[in-house]
Amino acid sequence: MEMSWGTPPTERADAARNRMHLVATAREMLAELGADRLTMDALAERSGLGKGTVFRRFGTRAGIFQALMDDAERAFQEQVLSGPPPLGPGAPPMERLIAYGRARVGFLIEHREIGRGTLDGRQSVPVGVQMPVSRMHIRMLLGQISLGSANLDILAIQLTAALDGPLLLYLSAADLSQAAAEAERQLAESWQDLVRRVCRP
Repeated sequence: MEMSWGTPPTERADAARNRMHLVATAREMLAELGADRLTMDALAERSGLGKGTVFRRFGTRAGIFQALMDDAERAFQEQVLSGPPPLGPGAPPMERLIAYGRARVGFLIEHREIGRGTLDGRQSVPVGVQMPVSRMHIRMLLGQISLGSANLDILAIQLTAALDGPLLLYLSAADLSQAAAEAERQLAESWQDLVRRVCRP
């Protein structure tokens, strides 16, 4: 059975227009100015909307980047849900789990500036634990593999943290920009090795 990733809640028409305008403006600013210059005040000025609107929509600067990440995530999730195997449906679960991790590594490195921007130092829960969609998908695939008495819920949390956390917390910005291709290769291979060891019959 294939999981559903869900649909976003319905918005009022004016709120939806503001959100799309703000996200598009933030994306333009990120491309033109870089992540450091994308602030709440700068986004309000560039978008022509009031600061109150921007703060109500995003809450914090990290919220701007989370909205940008959510936008990118939807395209990634489409590939997981309906793309070709092994990332999409149709391949054995272990192959899909390996493919998911490899694709996720590539996705996070490609969107590294946005991903780092989503980190909020005021959050008490570290990155990786708060990736419910990723964790749900990993948990679904683990459930299709014969793992005996393993606690699949805890294992899914651990694998999600291993996949998403190190990219954003432990690798320096230089690691991910000066040698992004090599970092992606090493992380993808390590994920594949980890899954094969954990899911060994």
